[in-house]
Amino acid sequence: MQASYGELRPPERVLMGPGPSDVDPRVLRAMSTPLVGHLDPAFLACMDDTMALLRTVFQTQNRFTIPVSATGSAGMEAAFVNVIEPGETAVIGVNGVFGERMCDVAGRCGARVVRVDQEWGKAIPPEAVAEALRGVRPKVVAVVHAETSTGVLQPIEEIARLARAAGALLLVDTVTSLGGVPVTVDAWGADVVYSGTQKCLSCPPGLAPITFSERALAVVRGRSRKVQSWYLDMTMIEKYWSGERVYHHTAPISMIYALREALRLIHEEGLEARFARHRRNHEALAAGLEGMGMRMFAEEAHRLASLNTVCVPEGADDAAVRKRLLEEFGIEIGGGLGPVKGKVWRVGLMGYSSKAANVLALLSALERILGRTGGVAAAAERLRAA
Repeated sequence: MQASYGELRPPERVLMGPGPSDVDPRVLRAMSTPLVGHLDPAFLACMDDTMALLRTVFQTQNRFTIPVSATGSAGMEAAFVNVIEPGETAVIGVNGVFGERMCDVAGRCGARVVRVDQEWGKAIPPEAVAEALRGVRPKVVAVVHAETSTGVLQPIEEIARLARAAGALLLVDTVTSLGGVPVTVDAWGADVVYSGTQKCLSCPPGLAPITFSERALAVVRGRSRKVQSWYLDMTMIEKYWSGERVYHHTAPISMIYALREALRLIHEEGLEARFARHRRNHEALAAGLEGMGMRMFAEEAHRLASLNTVCVPEGADDAAVRKRLLEEFGIEIGGGLGPVKGKVWRVGLMGYSSKAANVLALLSALERILGRTGGVAAAAERLRAA
């Protein structure tokens, strides 16, 4: 008997996990607009708009600032495979899952990886990077700006200075920070910076914004061998996104429509207002959780506004609480990864999902599930004072 498939009707959720975030209806509408060819003049204009808007969000003048046609992890891979050749050294900060992933990707490129390890929940101290740089000539110094697994926001400025003094390229992961907290590529002096669309940009997953400095592009063009990935070889992709418009692959047209609209929303709100909104809602959530007697995981001085980690309270069943939040309240939050699996919850307040109403709804639900009080009142007080 032939199977019968009904219309897809996903449930409506409030997405407050580590990604994806909720998407503005304008972005969804942009995805539904008519397709044109990937070399159609109308789409080429859309590409140009997208590059210009991405430069604004990255706060860079880098000419080569584009969305890679794949998710944020492909952005990481694109960053490493283009600038690293076998036998070269990469000094990599590791204080969570995505620092670990950087080491894996760099190792697959044939790099000699020098790790700078730090306890999860804490930022990597610049002095540890300085120590790792002694006696080595690195091609790359790499660090995660916003560690999604721990909720730590890594200061970049001093590490950038150390990388430049060592003659290395600085490579930065901003997957969970771009569009939610300041990412200042040119002020940092960073050389390769990548992100993802599904976090603070509030666009569906599927693209990885990336920017290369001219110094980094010179390294890519001066390689002694071809980039190991044909698909992610920026020397070819650059020709499609530049005035040459040389075909490389069929761009994901509808996704780029969506990204352009998501970036237009950021432009309309203004970066400073957007950063202030993320910070305000983060502080309200932290106040509410602490008002319920719960403890934040990341050290206070380096907490990430867009991704909040809270310790699972003693006696609470991690998975059972998250299941009830989803099934009874329609709210998604994330569990811990790696060594903090079962020990922390990861609460995203990213882009369109970063709303005071979401903060209060989550705290109200947690009060009911955990039998605690004080969260909503503490958060509301913080919001009134903001």
